[in-house]
Amino acid sequence: MDNIANAQADLRRGYADGALGVLASGTVWMAAALVAFLVSSQTAIWTLFFGGMLIHPLGLLMAKLVGVPGSHSKQNPLGKLIMEGTIFMLMCIPLALLLSLQNHAWFFQGMLLIIGGRYLTFATLYGIKTYWILGAVLGAAAFALFFFNGNPAISALSGSMIEIGFGIFLFLSYKKNQSQ
Repeated sequence: MDNIANAQADLRRGYADGALGVLASGTVWMAAALVAFLVSSQTAIWTLFFGGMLIHPLGLLMAKLVGVPGSHSKQNPLGKLIMEGTIFMLMCIPLALLLSLQNHAWFFQGMLLIIGGRYLTFATLYGIKTYWILGAVLGAAAFALFFFNGNPAISALSGSMIEIGFGIFLFLSYKKNQSQ
């Protein structure tokens, strides 16, 4: 890769603008919300925690189903930033787990902040400013849910709806750009 624009284009091609990962994440959040509504908030915490481990494989499966490679060039210098951002996010998850010891809803609100912060880096990775908006909306939702004492189920559902909405928007934008 000879410049950042080429590296970003490689990532956009390889991962459908990142849309499928956002949709996969939103799906896992939806599963956690359903568990919180139907089973318990503690079980929902573990649903999001362990379900989060399935986001990347689920995103890759979705990529294969829609004919997207699900990979980037080995020479892409931004590939390292993807891994570094993922590791940073994983290092923050214990903070959310510790918050859940005080209040189960705080786990979901903390995760909204952590994931929102992760999406901010996607604006640079993919060269798509929509990720700044996604990160900001997730962060604002976390603060609003905390301020208004949102329960775990509503907090998880909020994360799901935001990610699924943005995932659909990103995927439709990707498809539109592919047809031009």
